[in-house]
Amino acid sequence: MSEALAIPTPLPIPIRRAAWAVRAAFFLSGALFATWGVQVPALKSHYALGEQALAVALLAAGAGAILALSLAGRLVPRWGARTLVAVTGLVCAGALAGMLWPRSYAVLLLLMALFGVAASLFDVAINTEANALEQRSGRRWMSGFHAYFSLGGMAAAAAGGAALKAGWSPQLHLGVAASLAVGMVAVSAAGMLPLEPADPVQGADAAPHFSLPRGPLLLLGLLAALGLEAEGALYDWSVLFLVQERAADPALAALAYAAFTGAMALGRFGGDAVRARVPACPLLQGCGLLAAAGMTLALLWPNPLVALAGFAVVGLGLANVVPVLFSASARLPGIGAAQGIAAVSAMGYAGLMVGPPLIGFIAERSSLALGLSTVVAFALVLAAAARPALAAGAPR
Repeated sequence: MSEALAIPTPLPIPIRRAAWAVRAAFFLSGALFATWGVQVPALKSHYALGEQALAVALLAAGAGAILALSLAGRLVPRWGARTLVAVTGLVCAGALAGMLWPRSYAVLLLLMALFGVAASLFDVAINTEANALEQRSGRRWMSGFHAYFSLGGMAAAAAGGAALKAGWSPQLHLGVAASLAVGMVAVSAAGMLPLEPADPVQGADAAPHFSLPRGPLLLLGLLAALGLEAEGALYDWSVLFLVQERAADPALAALAYAAFTGAMALGRFGGDAVRARVPACPLLQGCGLLAAAGMTLALLWPNPLVALAGFAVVGLGLANVVPVLFSASARLPGIGAAQGIAAVSAMGYAGLMVGPPLIGFIAERSSLALGLSTVVAFALVLAAAARPALAAGAPR
């Protein structure tokens, strides 16, 4: 890590404004996922879906995310992060608002695929902007930015629980959330820096065409996919797990998401200070082991309150996985920062969208508890693979 990152200096107003705009964008990204996650039981009921059919719908979003993987490396440098955030944020809000109106399963699959494409590109764009701001400001900000994703998830999950208690219909809840999201997209995009391809931080060294990641970049992307697969499992299945497997009241079950994301937010707000003191490899190993322990607790203890505590431990464990990996990808020798961030972010996002359907297929054939046990496996593999993946790119 350079001395520039170690010595705080006064920041220009545009940088400070852009940093808050990026925080708002991360908050919105987390809120969109939480809003969707809280309504998974309603979607299952609305379309009369079994676990396998629900898993296919989630897989449609995953397929959209994988499609975005082939677009991100070109679109982020070509359009700039700010423009991409504005366009994809509005598409996400529209897809979310419409998910519970049609009765056609085919239309649902199309909406899910569209949501997957747009949300994946949104995620790549804000992470690229976050990395550029970290480099320009000379500050460790990546964990703090991602904390706002978790904070947005916690706030939206709590709001979803309140909406259920107040008797709001799921359609009303999603419509109000989407309307608020449109306003946040406008504010976020307006405040971000107009980083263009010629900008030396964002894109001058980025590859003009997308190619599949290789070598250390591929390893970092695979670890990001594992970490976000575990996150996605909690986003999409934790509420349903408490309702179906622990017989929890729906309002209490909605707190599963809030417990997970709230703990993750706390871990990320302190994550930049931790990253400054703990080397990346042992930090990532500890993250994986802690997440595995928390998920094991939630699965083995039948009390729903204990499950909530277990989900919180998982959140703490996974809190700094993505910030560590994204920072490492931006520092790989011979690879542009924008290219590295886009590749690892897109692979991680694909994991976020593909992991939950995998759990659904397992749940259909066995139980949701067994499906969620894959989170333990993901976390343990993450811990075991940390050293070889980080060897070439993680900050020492």
